Amino acid sequence: MFNSIGPLEIIVVVVILLLIFGPKRLPGLGKSVGTGLREFKDSIGGDKGDKDQHRADAAADDAPPAAPAALPTAPAPKVPAADPVSADAADKARSSKSGAGA
Repeated sequence: MFNSIGPLEIIVVVVILLLIFGPKRLPGLGKSVGTGLREFKDSIGGDKGDKDQHRADAAADDAPPAAPAALPTAPAPKVPAADPVSADAADKARSSKSGAGA
């Protein structure tokens, strides 16, 4: 069935996966696929006693990673507040200009 898959095809698939998922998410994706395949194989084989050991191993491996260090951020620039008095004066000036031409 897989006799026609050669090294070139595997390289093409890996490059496509890197482009789609990126190098940061690819190891996690591989781990998820491996865990899923292991669970599938265990369910087909019927190893019930060994299943608890796999779950314990998976739980130990799935420990949350350490939080990354916070990067310093620049404070947001301050925007001056609009002056309501000057806004009202501008409205009156516009209305007087449009009213004078009518």
